[in-house]
Amino acid sequence: MRLRWRLAQFFEIIWWRSYMRGKDNVDYLLKKKLYWQTQLDDCADVFKIRNTDIILDMGCGPAGVFINLPDNKITAVDPLLDKYENDLSVFSPADYPNVRFIKSTIEAYQPGQQFDYVFCMNAINHVSDIAKGFEVLAAACAPNGKMIVSIDAHKNSFMKAIFRIGPGDVLHPHQYSMEEYTNFLHQVGFKVIKSIILEPGKVFDLCLLVAERG
Repeated sequence: MRLRWRLAQFFEIIWWRSYMRGKDNVDYLLKKKLYWQTQLDDCADVFKIRNTDIILDMGCGPAGVFINLPDNKITAVDPLLDKYENDLSVFSPADYPNVRFIKSTIEAYQPGQQFDYVFCMNAINHVSDIAKGFEVLAAACAPNGKMIVSIDAHKNSFMKAIFRIGPGDVLHPHQYSMEEYTNFLHQVGFKVIKSIILEPGKVFDLCLLVAERG
């Protein structure tokens, strides 16, 4: 799994360079903010972020949910932050004075505090040790806080087995179903209070889970 994770990290920055080539940064960030805001609005029945809430954005990438919360104190964590800054003109830490950026994997991150909201958006299946990753997310979440996770969840066991064997999804070392992701949350003491299919697909759905302790 460690080798598969290293390959995923290698191809991740290559994917970002290719994806951002020719894109207008301002237009991209506006669309990305709308993308995040739509998801936050979809969860308004189970949480509403206040300006005083402390936020953790794990596996933040160059334009994570942190770009939508300029009035909050945020910690944003990603192992490729230096590469995003050096290789992608769309990302500059100086543009986000309210954010403390930390270069780290999710599993290695030691928060030293707890957060009102822990976001891990399309990132937990990028890690090397997924069980450890969920443990770190849970430890970082305050007793009355919320954990918000988005993932690609497989829709059938046959295709899941094929993707686990072959290189069909090189960016994601882990291939699981929605039930299995829910079980990971249960194992760290969390229950899912809201589940949304953000983007339905033929092989897997992009899903969002909101969880709390219980």
